[in-house]
Amino acid sequence: MNFVLDHQLALLFASFAAGCIGVAVIFGKPAGSKAWKLADLLWVVLGGLGAVTAGLAGVYKSDSSLLDRQIDIAYALTDAFDRDAARFRLRYCENGSDADLRTLCDKVEFLSASTAGNAALPLFLAITESTGTLRALPLFSSQPAPDQMDADAFDEAAFLAFVALDDTTRPALASLRAPQPEIAADFQILASTYDELIAQIRRLMAEWEFLRASAAILVLQTLALCLVSFAAPFRLGKSLAELR
Repeated sequence: MNFVLDHQLALLFASFAAGCIGVAVIFGKPAGSKAWKLADLLWVVLGGLGAVTAGLAGVYKSDSSLLDRQIDIAYALTDAFDRDAARFRLRYCENGSDADLRTLCDKVEFLSASTAGNAALPLFLAITESTGTLRALPLFSSQPAPDQMDADAFDEAAFLAFVALDDTTRPALASLRAPQPEIAADFQILASTYDELIAQIRRLMAEWEFLRASAAILVLQTLALCLVSFAAPFRLGKSLAELR
């Protein structure tokens, strides 16, 4: 499967060349002969197969494109959260000595570590890493090849998620609401943003795994197009034979 996706162009050219050789073998036969009728049937069958697999791959690519946009949004939200968390620490935690404030600052540290770790997940691989131009440009899909997706499958142990409002932070947040409402409000916003971000990443993980499981459709499409490439010279040869 990896070989097929890594050498798509070579396989298409090889299939087309094989078809040309087959046409050269039967080109001397008259247009109405059984050989040309079989060649025409071959074109119809393989062309129909290619059309069906192209339709299936189109659905897969549509889902892949939607997932790519969602990943871009999630990554941007992760960056925004990290900036807000850094601003919170600089504004309130540098010289804060209050015990409740320290509790919130410690929690923000944990949340920031979580988002920093999750930004390195395979989900964001296409954003955070650059690859060679031709290697990163599959012929028929923007998704990674199935072998890469298998290697980059999610490891739940690598996914970091904390509870923003727990039995420790809730009392501290309540204690700060009256004397320092701006701190409580800023932390509440951070906590809500973090929970939404983690929920979104979990949804993206599920969609990523579904697409990874369905990535074999790309191999079927490539093989079907190879068959169409093989059959195309026969259809062209038949037309030329009829014009003689």
